[in-house]
Parts: sequence; C-alpha cells; structure tokens
Amino acid sequence: MPYPPSPRVLPGPRRRTLLASAAGAALLAGCSSAPGDPDGGTGGSPSLAERARARAARDSDGLVGRYDAVLAAHPALAPLLTPLRAEAVRHREAFGGGASGSSASSSPTPPGSASPSPSVSASAPAVPADERDALAELAAAERTLADQRARTLLEMPGELARLLASVAAAGAAHAFLLTEGAK
Repeated sequence: MPYPPSPRVLPGPRRRTLLASAAGAALLAGCSSAPGDPDGGTGGSPSLAERARARAARDSDGLVGRYDAVLAAHPALAPLLTPLRAEAVRHREAFGGGASGSSASSSPTPPGSASPSPSVSASAPAVPADERDALAELAAAERTLADQRARTLLEMPGELARLLASVAAAGAAHAFLLTEGAK
C-alpha cells in the first residue's frame, strides 16, 4: 500500500525544478561567448585568468630581481640562492613570462664581477649589509608571494589554480629554506 503524500506541502518550487533550472543556467552561461572568441566575450579586455597569469609572471620576475640583488651584494650566498633563483625563473616562465623584463638573464651576477648587472640597478630593492637580514627579507618576500598566490588560486579556473597552488607551495618551501639558511 503506497503512503499518502505528505499533508504539509511547502509552497514554492520543488528541488528537482531548482536543480534543472540551475543546470540550464550553467549551460547557457557556458555558451555565452562566440565560438573562437579567445577572451570569453569580454570585448577585447584580458580575462581574469590572463591578468592573474601576467601578474604572477611579473611577481616572479620581481622575485628573480630580489635574488639577483642579494647575490650581487652577498656572493657567498650563491650555493644557497642559485637553485632557488633558478626555480623563480622557471615559475616566471610557467606563467608565460619570457626572457624579456627587468631581470631577464637566467644566470645571476657572477660573484667576482665588479659592477652589478643592469637588472640590479635602479629598481632593485636595497639589500641589507648583513647576510642573515638579507636572507630574512628574501624569505619574507617568498612567504608573502606564496600567501598571495594561495589566495588568488581560489578564484582561478582549474589548470591555472593548480599551477598557482604548486608555485605557492614551492614559495613556502623556499621561505622555509631561506629561514633555515639565515640561522
């Protein structure tokens, strides 16, 4: 014997109707831009993901510049900093940053060079005279950037979110290694 319907029927749409409406809206939203429109119908302006990718490349480039400045001021730190700097260069490239920019070279200033490279000149941050302080500032820069990327990834589509998460994790590891190197 079937059970009678519930005596208290709530007014308003049913759950199935709401789910079907939400699915239909998602399908329509996915089809809103013209086929072949690379920017998703934003009228030529870059998408949120493209802007985030460009900013991440610029941020990585700035980090490479910081590494260059510290390496120029403290060449004895090269064994610790060179691999971390190389990772920052790879991160910049992963985000689409090319070899052009303020710190374009893929190798740091040679420890014995008398004059700093052009990338370390006008726009480079001041480097503390003490090696420990210089490492602490680099660690803080890595940590800040890793935190920023972790917040940004929540708003990004899949592949870019995964890349941001990976690079944020690497930045946190760099911050740890730099902190340990300062001890």
